[in-house]
Amino acid sequence: MAMEQVHILLVEDNEGDILLTKEAFEESKIIAEISVVKNGAEALDFLFQRESFIDAKRPDLILLDINIPKYDGHFVLKQIKGDNNLKKIPVIMLTTSSNNKDINLAFENHTNSYVTKPIDMTDFIKAVLKIQEFWFQLSKLPK
Repeated sequence: MAMEQVHILLVEDNEGDILLTKEAFEESKIIAEISVVKNGAEALDFLFQRESFIDAKRPDLILLDINIPKYDGHFVLKQIKGDNNLKKIPVIMLTTSSNNKDINLAFENHTNSYVTKPIDMTDFIKAVLKIQEFWFQLSKLPK
C-alpha cells in the first residue's frame, strides 16, 4: 500500500527544535512535507494564505509552540479553531511549557493534543515519532 504524503505546518522559532522535528520525520515511515514558520503572524498568514503565503498548501496537521514571537501559540490556536475552514485541522501544542495554566488554556481553545517537549534530544525525537504514529497511522484525519 502506497503511503500518501502528509503536509505538516511546524510553528516553531527554535532552530534546534526545527532540525530535530525534521530529523524525526526523516526517520519515520511517514512521507512528510514540512512547512516551517517562526512566529504567530507568519503562521496566520500561512493558514489564511495571505502576504507571501498566498499559494500555501493546507496542512494536514499543525505542530504549534506556545512561546513564539509576534502572536503566541494560544492566540494562533484560537484563530485556527475559530475559523470554519481551518478548525478541522488537528493542532498539537508542542511546547516546553508544562504549566497547568497553559495546558488548560490550550484545551479551552480546542487543541487536539498537548505535548511537553522533552529536553533530551533522543527523547524529543521519540516524542515526535509517537505523534506521527498516532496522527498518521492510527487516527483518521479529515480530508
